Amino acid sequence: MTIRVDKLPLQYDFKIEPFFELSHDLLCIAGFDGYFKKVNPAVCRVLGYTADELMAKPINQFVYSADQHITEQHRNNLRKNTPLLNFENRYVTKTGEIVWLSWTSIPAKDEQLVYAIAKDITAKKRMEEERNALLANLTRINTDLKQINYTTSHDLRSPVNNLLSTFDMLDVSKINDIEIHNLINILKLTVDNLKETLNKQIEVLNQREDLVVNTEALNLNTSLNVVLQSINKLIHDSKATFTIDFSAFDTIIFNKAYLESIFLNLITNAIKYARADCLPLISIYSRETNGVKQLVFSDNGQGFDMNKVGDKIFGLNQTFHGHADSKGIGLYLVYNHVVGLGGHISVESNVNAGTTFIISFKS
Repeated sequence: MTIRVDKLPLQYDFKIEPFFELSHDLLCIAGFDGYFKKVNPAVCRVLGYTADELMAKPINQFVYSADQHITEQHRNNLRKNTPLLNFENRYVTKTGEIVWLSWTSIPAKDEQLVYAIAKDITAKKRMEEERNALLANLTRINTDLKQINYTTSHDLRSPVNNLLSTFDMLDVSKINDIEIHNLINILKLTVDNLKETLNKQIEVLNQREDLVVNTEALNLNTSLNVVLQSINKLIHDSKATFTIDFSAFDTIIFNKAYLESIFLNLITNAIKYARADCLPLISIYSRETNGVKQLVFSDNGQGFDMNKVGDKIFGLNQTFHGHADSKGIGLYLVYNHVVGLGGHISVESNVNAGTTFIISFKS
């Protein structure tokens, strides 16, 4: 059954006073003359003035000085019968505190009145300020770290080039010991790889400056072999054993320097944090899960207590095993390389039961 409002009995006459008085939002009626004509208790509670005090002075005297001009401009628009939606300005409370209010105001030109509702958004504004300050600080830190990284990579090239020049000056024909020959070749190859890594690092930093990271089709075996060759001595001394299977897929669209850095950091970590009671066993393989290409790294090392480590495992300068060579940078780089190109990395680990890293590449 439909009841027409104009046919309601007298006892159904609507009263807006309880709504006006009980609302938690700030409700007010203002005149075109710039004075409050009626305010609800919420206005008094937020601003700290009594209703009589608020109606005794022009509204603009309660507005924060820096916002008075723009507030007056919008009030002039209201006088021209233009509604005001979601306008934010600051008021000064009786105790001198600054509060942020968001206004929606509707003019009634015939009555020379403005009906307005406001929400106290001070807490939201403070959160925004804290967030902006945090972002500014993070941007500064990131800029500083990038500059340090760039300077280090750049400055190290000179001594590396000097080392390469020294190797070129060596007359190995006068050396009869085969082991020394092999050692010199390994050292030269290591320095060559170091030079290439430094050059790539500078290239990557320049790409980041332009917010563009180049990607290409990369063969997983080729990238892995570059890394294995560069740390051949470490692998030999650790007696690490590798199980490698890229049969699911052996090519991925990725950044070359990033991929080699991922291989390098995960492999060296697996060797560095091997258990004392067994030799390192490292498994690296590709797989596809629900159409997503994944790279899986597993080792039989010391592992982590994931309940304690949690999300800190990829944090900068986070170390967990007390190793003398731990800097807390490797996994931070791995995470950023993966996530920076739209991928995802997860960890499965238990203490003294090894660790598995699962890298999911962007489809």
